[in-house]
Amino acid sequence: MTQHERLKNFHINEFQHDLIAWFEKEQRDLPWRKDKDPYKVWVSEIMLQQTKVDTVIPYFNSFIEQFPNIQSLAEAEEEKVLKAWEGLGYYSRVRNLQSAVKEVHESYQGKVPNNAKEISALKGVGPYTTGAILSIAYGVPEPAVDGNVMRVLSRILLIEEDIAKVKTRKLFEEVIRELISKENPSFFNQGLMELGALVCTPTSPSCLLCPVREHCRAFHQGKQRELPVKTKKKSTKQVALVAAILKDEQGRYLIHKRASDGLLANLWEFPNFVKIDELGTPKQQLQALVSSEYGINILLGDFLCDINHVFSHLVWNVGVYDGTWTGEIPKESQLKAVTEEEMKQYAFPVSHLNMWKEYKNQQEAAPKL
Repeated sequence: MTQHERLKNFHINEFQHDLIAWFEKEQRDLPWRKDKDPYKVWVSEIMLQQTKVDTVIPYFNSFIEQFPNIQSLAEAEEEKVLKAWEGLGYYSRVRNLQSAVKEVHESYQGKVPNNAKEISALKGVGPYTTGAILSIAYGVPEPAVDGNVMRVLSRILLIEEDIAKVKTRKLFEEVIRELISKENPSFFNQGLMELGALVCTPTSPSCLLCPVREHCRAFHQGKQRELPVKTKKKSTKQVALVAAILKDEQGRYLIHKRASDGLLANLWEFPNFVKIDELGTPKQQLQALVSSEYGINILLGDFLCDINHVFSHLVWNVGVYDGTWTGEIPKESQLKAVTEEEMKQYAFPVSHLNMWKEYKNQQEAAPKL
């Protein structure tokens, strides 16, 4: 079925009007909506990938305060940028963002491109981000299709194709090219996003509050809870690790910088290793691995906590211990000894932030001698 056939007898103009009128009245007061600065729109859309709006707001405000424009982010040290992103996760997003911003600064005189060909060639800018920036910042009628939008339109148009498939996303892009308001593409696209966030939610859509329910084919057929169709992902790989928070007599903690490529590149972390059961208990493994890898003397204390962290493709299950260390750090080692105050300068992944939080909580709860 072509998009023209899907839209047969669908009142496009009335749908546009009802959606945009609702968005004008009901849109949330979000910091990135205060102006149409393409840089701010860009930053917000990258942050909002995989992350909820309420979580993003303080990060966005802080990030824009530190890097208010293209030039400031392009010229910033990566360590400072990663620190500003610390806690949001999916750090490749901000690395790609800074890389793309540098290209805009150098090749486009600091002005974000206003056409799909150039903007989609930037690192980390896919079809959705392209459509969001072009429509919101420049008023270009370009589709911005993400999971929210596919859910909304699958219900409105009763589209029963599997949204996990690439060809289905292409279908939605084609449909939106027919549906989108040419006069106000910004509010149209944002209206679809807002509708998915506030009304047409994944499990319990508030159909009686929906401004476009008169247009919704799934609602009229009672199928709204059956859509969208989405095949389940394969089971996620589980990885068991052991980690240690180690402190010396001077109050310095050992931290380690990850490799410059791959998962969580260039972030700092506490010493940790994938479990090797042949080496004994988790505590024995950690003792042996830290000694052999870093060549320092450690004395492990009690088990501290279990930390589980879910990535898009795997899950870390980390057993964490505290302990002490003595001696000198070998020059060839990737370790660094830092005080608690100095540690604040370094960017850590969420899993290790959680380890540190639990460590501090247990320290504070321990009886004072």
